Amino acid sequence: MKLSASKRSRAQAIYLLLSALFVSSLVTCNLIANKFVEVDLGFKTFVISVGVLPYPITFLITDFLSEIYGQRRTTHVVYAGFFASLFVLFMLWLGNQFPSIATSPVSDEVYAQVFQNSWRVILSSMLAYLTAQLVDVRLFHFWKGLTGGKMLWVRNNFSTILSQLVDTSLVVFVLFVGTLDGATMMDYIRDGWLFKLGVAIFDTLFIYLAVGWMRVYFSLEPGEEVDLD
Repeated sequence: MKLSASKRSRAQAIYLLLSALFVSSLVTCNLIANKFVEVDLGFKTFVISVGVLPYPITFLITDFLSEIYGQRRTTHVVYAGFFASLFVLFMLWLGNQFPSIATSPVSDEVYAQVFQNSWRVILSSMLAYLTAQLVDVRLFHFWKGLTGGKMLWVRNNFSTILSQLVDTSLVVFVLFVGTLDGATMMDYIRDGWLFKLGVAIFDTLFIYLAVGWMRVYFSLEPGEEVDLD
């Protein structure tokens, strides 16, 4: 849908703000992914990487962008996040090439342990991210077309369910194959995926509120997208 100049400017600002939040959430995931914790929700204790905590935000944002701005614009954000993550990882590697001085608060050993992820971590996070996000965007638009732009909860959840399974499986497999037994890896995949699935179901309310507001504010019909070109 073509917008007036003022509303187009606001739509562009929202798009850029969500893009920035997406990239920052993704970069944070990569920086903290090496730490594994237990999250006790009472009915079950999940063993997950702390990188899982901000990661569902990225899928919520891509679903929102797909609904309002379309597949092409959302794919641009996915690729931007990929290259931003590669740049951050390169800079972390570069920082490790210079020895720390004697009075440095962070020694070379501590820096390497915290930031210098192995090739397994880099490969798993980048491979999983790009594959899962592209799967999510394409599945979202598949369900959107199949439902004629109705039943937002179907495409929001069904696209995320499969894409999160792809993401979790790739991360755990590439990160731990050859170092952990199959049963332990399956436990990690199950816990990570179920935790992400629970968050995805929970965030359905938020995407309905956000999309509903956008449709009213920009006078969009069900299934209609904002045209920023």
